[in-house]
Amino acid sequence: MRSRLTGKQSRAIALLLACLIASGAQAQTAGPDPRDPLEPFNRVMFTVNDALDRALIKPVATAYGKVIPRWMRKGVGNFFGNLGDVWSVVNNAATFKGRATSDSLGRVMVNSTIGILGLMDVASEMDIEKHPADFGLTLGRWGVSPGPYVVLPILGPYTLREVVALPLDYQGNLANHVADQRTRDGLTVLNAIDVRESYLKAGDVIDAAALDAYSFTRDSYFQRQRYRQYDGEVPESPEDAQ
Repeated sequence: MRSRLTGKQSRAIALLLACLIASGAQAQTAGPDPRDPLEPFNRVMFTVNDALDRALIKPVATAYGKVIPRWMRKGVGNFFGNLGDVWSVVNNAATFKGRATSDSLGRVMVNSTIGILGLMDVASEMDIEKHPADFGLTLGRWGVSPGPYVVLPILGPYTLREVVALPLDYQGNLANHVADQRTRDGLTVLNAIDVRESYLKAGDVIDAAALDAYSFTRDSYFQRQRYRQYDGEVPESPEDAQ
């Protein structure tokens, strides 16, 4: 489950975007990316997704950001973030991340109780760090290669490793286990809109940069995945990372 960005993640991504903009001209003149053997297909799917986003998803997310008060949107993000922390407990434990596991469990316990089912992020105010982890990340920490880059319809960028992990990640999202289908579908749509609203500024950066949007998005994605894989301690040599 993809979640809203935390403050720390937002700063890291802002720095990443600045670095990618600075190196954009060089990236445009480079040869084919070996990580992206499906580039012709991916570019077509990227164009389709972008058209759908501009025509429907982005306008809805923009309206959501304007109509819904900030405190309410924050509560929505906190709620889904708390559900994500539940799955993070499992995945951090599966990779023997002791501190990350205990922090994730502590966040769930605090936010689910004092934070009223996660609507308030009391854990962050208590300096309990967030450690997002899904099964795709777990596979990476187990040594599974990312495989080729692929752009899925509507869902967007993934690696083959993450595509394989999607069914288990779906099951790990507690919102998908709500018995009532209308409520379950409503939660899915609300989460998607809320996440898209949190990325509006990042999208504006990409639109403003005189770059190939496809390559920019792909490179940003890989950089973010490396950041997550190494808990922010990214090795200097690219050969050290998957």
